[in-house]
Amino acid sequence: MAVTAVVDRQEEVLTEEALAFLSELHRRFTPRRDELLAARADRRAEIARTGTLDFLPETAHIRDGDWQVAPAPEALLDRRVEITGPTDRKMTVNALNSGARVWLADFEDASSPTWANVIGGQLSLADAHRRRIDFTDERGKRYALKPEEELATVVARPRGWHLDERHLVLDGRPVPGALVDFGLYFFHNAALLLELGKGPYFYLPKLESHREARLWDDVFTFAEEYIGIDHGSIRATVLIETITAAFEMEEILYELRAHASGLNAGRWDYLFSLIKNFRDAGPAFVLPDRNAVTMTAPFMRAYTELLVRTCHKRGAHAIGGMAAFIPAKDADANALAFEKVKSDKDREAADGFDGSWVAHPGLVPVARESFDAVLGERPHQKDRLREDVRVTAAELLDVGSLTARPTEAGVRNAVQVGTRYLQSWLAGRGAVAVFHLMEDVATAEISRSQLWQWIDAGVELADGQKVTRDWVRRIAADELLAIRDEVGEDAFAADGWQRAFDLLLRIALDETYIDFLTLPAYELLD
Repeated sequence: MAVTAVVDRQEEVLTEEALAFLSELHRRFTPRRDELLAARADRRAEIARTGTLDFLPETAHIRDGDWQVAPAPEALLDRRVEITGPTDRKMTVNALNSGARVWLADFEDASSPTWANVIGGQLSLADAHRRRIDFTDERGKRYALKPEEELATVVARPRGWHLDERHLVLDGRPVPGALVDFGLYFFHNAALLLELGKGPYFYLPKLESHREARLWDDVFTFAEEYIGIDHGSIRATVLIETITAAFEMEEILYELRAHASGLNAGRWDYLFSLIKNFRDAGPAFVLPDRNAVTMTAPFMRAYTELLVRTCHKRGAHAIGGMAAFIPAKDADANALAFEKVKSDKDREAADGFDGSWVAHPGLVPVARESFDAVLGERPHQKDRLREDVRVTAAELLDVGSLTARPTEAGVRNAVQVGTRYLQSWLAGRGAVAVFHLMEDVATAEISRSQLWQWIDAGVELADGQKVTRDWVRRIAADELLAIRDEVGEDAFAADGWQRAFDLLLRIALDETYIDFLTLPAYELLD
């Protein structure tokens, strides 16, 4: 296997034995990955032809069957608060010490996949599991790990199936990023994590079908056999963050049933997927400004309630969505934001979720209070089967019932947030605070997708303004000037703001919709 870049300490990660394992994963599973990516395109074409989706008739026997996923291991019994974030050394220490039960250690949307980040993240986790990690900030304050029993359980999230890792090449082809992130973390840490009773555990992002879950299950089974550990040692939680996966929740759990531990509701990527798949399906599928689509919207309620019902029916954990607020110095603003977060977590706990996500350690107590009030001393509420829930295909697709419509403010916000996020991502930072919210790649995806959809649909705003490419260009130019005035001429030129802006507009205004902005953006990474 050819390694095309060098960063500090990579020899500790890319050992001969680890590369041999990656080579086996690549040769066995990349051809199937390729077939499944082609199947995604076929399914999208079918959605475009029919303008709808439905539950699969050929898997009705799975939905009607009597089966359960494997019982949760001790370390994943109580997941009432999970914190998410990239795998840099500072976040590693802070997340493990945060008081959350689980840390989603993210190689995916919260991490810009520079080679330094890919290798550095593996080193951070390996060092943390061996208690040889600490961090000293710019003020000279040192951060170190708390006692082992107080640390969060690590659940690592590899990249999605669609992304390659260009710095590792075998047989003339880059190795899929998913296999790189999973393979290196598993190979170096699985045995130790089993001794600690804390893994190996994974989050699986952006699955679009149960066949993709089956591929992961085969990867897990092979990996367990390769290093000689028991079948089912690996546990995976799947993010239901695509509209197609929402119609296959039970099938996804079934395919992973020996390895499954739960499903998670991923809000922004779910909306992004809805736009992507129904982008040319007419006005009924035009979403309003992203912040106008709350979790109480009927189609979002259908999605989350079906997720809880599905998980508890099959003995799996149901994990709620992200609270992305970042505490600031303004006490009044914090109080208002904390109340919104509490309301959101209260709703999730009342609906039957077993836990939820936060993006900042300051929100851990807020989310914990909401779930403590419902769970008490119980580790979860999987006994709440939610047999009252009956969700139809039409309810999952009922975007047209929204009364909110796109606004000029929404256009401006999409340009601002998309540009600010991409500027940081291209500089190697994947988790970015923008307007007091912690944003990741899903932020830029929905920003550029909404601009594309509004233009393609010829949306007319309340004041009569039609959303066109030329009009968006003028609005975007104004927003770029505002950013330049804010950061200053020197920083604007030196820090890649124009490059980020140009990328956003190129993708958002192109007549052809690009499935993932990270594909062209990756080519711009150093």
